[in-house]
Amino acid sequence: MALSWYLCLAMALFSGPGTIHALAPENEVTLHPTTWLSENRVTPVHLPKGRTRRLYFTLKKKADLLSVTVSPCAVPIEWSLAVRTLKDKPPKKAHWSSKKSMPEVWWRGSGREVRIYTYTGNAVDTFTGPAYAVASIYILRLKSNEQDTQVSAYLHEGPGPSGAFPELPSDPRVHTLGVGMTSVTLNWAPSSSVVVKDGHRPHHEYCVLVNHKHNYRSLCAAREGIRKEIQNVQKRQRRDKQSKEIVWATLKDWWWRQPDALENRESSTTDKFEDPGCVCRDIESVCTVSDLLPDMQYYFDVFVVDRVNGTSVAYTGTFARTHEEARPAVTSLREGQVKWVTLSRDASSLQGDQFRFKPRGWQQNGLLTLHTCNSTSKVKVTVSSKGRTLTSQEVGDQLAQLWLHGAPSYLIQLQALALGSSSTIPKGNSSKSKFCLKMQASSAYHRRAVPVFPATLQIKSFNKLRTCNSVTLAWIGTEERSLYCVYRRQIPLGSKQTSTDRCIDPESRPANERVLCKYFQELNPRRAVTTAVIGELEPGMLYVFDVYLMRRWGLPIKYHSKTVRTRSEC
Repeated sequence: MALSWYLCLAMALFSGPGTIHALAPENEVTLHPTTWLSENRVTPVHLPKGRTRRLYFTLKKKADLLSVTVSPCAVPIEWSLAVRTLKDKPPKKAHWSSKKSMPEVWWRGSGREVRIYTYTGNAVDTFTGPAYAVASIYILRLKSNEQDTQVSAYLHEGPGPSGAFPELPSDPRVHTLGVGMTSVTLNWAPSSSVVVKDGHRPHHEYCVLVNHKHNYRSLCAAREGIRKEIQNVQKRQRRDKQSKEIVWATLKDWWWRQPDALENRESSTTDKFEDPGCVCRDIESVCTVSDLLPDMQYYFDVFVVDRVNGTSVAYTGTFARTHEEARPAVTSLREGQVKWVTLSRDASSLQGDQFRFKPRGWQQNGLLTLHTCNSTSKVKVTVSSKGRTLTSQEVGDQLAQLWLHGAPSYLIQLQALALGSSSTIPKGNSSKSKFCLKMQASSAYHRRAVPVFPATLQIKSFNKLRTCNSVTLAWIGTEERSLYCVYRRQIPLGSKQTSTDRCIDPESRPANERVLCKYFQELNPRRAVTTAVIGELEPGMLYVFDVYLMRRWGLPIKYHSKTVRTRSEC
């Protein structure tokens, strides 16, 4: 006997619950406790995957009309309503066994079964029809083929609405009134269930949910979706704490389930209203959803919730896409073009300007040169390609060079950096908050790094070599062969403006100010010093000298201006 018992136990375990139910015919009623569907009471039902749950009920003698409402949760279900009528009333004492349950007595008696309604879907559905003969038992069959789920069933006898579920209007659609960059305004036809009486707040209200995946057909499905998202986050924390199933627990769950255990399990799946995160929870049929992200698609669902009965119905949801952020115009930057850009440090203009540069040739390389025309201003330069940031750098009073490589085109964004409190621009004086920047992008430079700058941009004059009509200047060059041009400008005695604007190009200066241009190259950086003697000067006059390092692949580099006075007597 012990061996046979263990053999049966092992077969039940490895064959699974599907085999256990396959042994029973479709019309066989097992000895499980009968589940009766009570009138005017929301009955929660748990549906295991692939199993058919049956609920039985009878009607009162005077009932001539009935309605059955089934509210699924997250997945579609199949449910049907059948009635079994008897030709003769069943005997009070069944002759076959005293252990037969009442539905089984009705089942085995003489009579016929008629299916009066079927439905498949995941929406709240109601059957309304006339009552059958008095000696009839009704069978409500529920089945879920996708996964374990829960449903709610409600029985109402007599004419008129049951009142357990809220009413939907004739047009149950949710409409979009307005769409912005971070908000969407919705409205819908009001439900007749949401009525304010004697100034008291009704026990019906609207609940608006928003998500970026899909619309929900029921509030239960929305709660399940939120719960699954939370569970997915917690799964990784509970992987090492998974519980092990026991043979006895498996058999008890599938075969020896007791009424109290079934009641406890189903009590946890009741449709009591718990706020799943309603963005609007009010009795008004309009809602503005705020704090959304720009250029994102959102799905909006509206539910009418009965807080007393714990039921709800869903409107036909809608979706909308928020507007994208206002993007500044992108200006094309041509090869070798010197571009003058005016930037502002105002808070409204800190988004910056954008430019696009496409290098020539198959190497897809380029050199970006930037120079601010104000020694106290700073600019943040960000270079990106296809949404990926390649480099970012702050540009101050020194000329900056950025090497571009590895992309067919580059998006260049210039953003003025706001100054500290000590340099705050006064109100009404916006001209002081603006400054100029010039930049150039060129693909003529084919080396794998940026060009080398001179070690210093200072110009030195030799006092001992200064005469009445000439001065001798010296500056440091680079190891590359480059062209250096010297410009001079005579200024009146006593003038305070002695330096030259740092953003003035050599080409924009008068031709008579250019003194000479010479090529210079020295491979040893310590000896990269060149000199020039500037003659044809007037005695005792003040001159400003400027030296430019001319480059064909970038902006000219201007040395710091040098002021020298010629001797009055020689």
